[in-house]
Amino acid sequence: MMNTNILKILTVFFVCFFVKLQGQDTTLEGLNLMPWPKEIVKNNNKVTIANDFTVTYNKSSERLLKASTKFIRNISNSTGVFLTNGFPIAYTKDATVRITFDTVAELGLQVDESYTLSVENSKVLITAKTDLGAMHALQTLLQLVSFDKNSFYIPGVAIKDNPRFVWRGLMIDVSRHFHPIDVLKRNLDAMSFMKMNVFHWHLSDDQGYRVQSDVFPKLHEAASDGLFYTHDQIKEVVAYANNLGIRVVPEIDVPGHATAILTAYPELGSKAGYTYNIERNSGIFHPTLNPINPKVYDFLDTLFGELAPLFPDAYFHIGGDENAGKHWIKIRRFKSL
Repeated sequence: MMNTNILKILTVFFVCFFVKLQGQDTTLEGLNLMPWPKEIVKNNNKVTIANDFTVTYNKSSERLLKASTKFIRNISNSTGVFLTNGFPIAYTKDATVRITFDTVAELGLQVDESYTLSVENSKVLITAKTDLGAMHALQTLLQLVSFDKNSFYIPGVAIKDNPRFVWRGLMIDVSRHFHPIDVLKRNLDAMSFMKMNVFHWHLSDDQGYRVQSDVFPKLHEAASDGLFYTHDQIKEVVAYANNLGIRVVPEIDVPGHATAILTAYPELGSKAGYTYNIERNSGIFHPTLNPINPKVYDFLDTLFGELAPLFPDAYFHIGGDENAGKHWIKIRRFKSL
């Protein structure tokens, strides 16, 4: 039989869940928004999408220019309405979507990404502290597009929104499953649509090292199976992500998960005479960098010195996980501890 206390807890949970459902605002049904805004109220206004649908904003932002242009193209593609202006127009109070923001943001941990969005008759007003907030508002606006038998339209809502979490990340492990640049960009576009803001780029593990290295060329020559990113490709992805308001945080996993690195430079390993080969399966493996070899620290200092300028973000992930120490105990000095 089920424990009485557990039964009581489950009963309370389902009662609370039912009450929560009963208390939801049914007037918001049909609004397919993800993530759900912090505050949203529906009204009786409506903006019809016709060929004179336009977007304008109050100051220069290359990032917002690209986002607004993409927004306009998406509106046209999703509705089939041919829009006369395929780009944002000069700031005017006659535009359909009028964006006002204060500053162009530098990507970082505490950037203000809030916005307000108000659908009034014949116009949509967006205000934000930064261009990032304005870009999030455009994604919300795109999700709001609805239709009836007469037209495509934006339903009347008033939204106040800001993210619950400052770090909203997606990790892509290209060491184990290499992704071409176009696939990475497609994922970044999807992240932007969902208002995610950190791309965690896992570039090195037991199954491969994926970055061109001028200082240690055997890393991409012997440890990548020919699947790696050049410095120019890294810069291309970082710039693409920046235009979407997404930070790029790289990961080079050490001292464990280092089989690929040690395939190229076995002299840095912890077990003398060991033959290293790129792993073809998933799991936790024993090869690890030798923590008492000074050359290891020179290697890492030089390698990170080469990589860091490619990634302007304040964070750089260097792993530190899942090392069982099996090869470390083979080191004579460790045996005496």
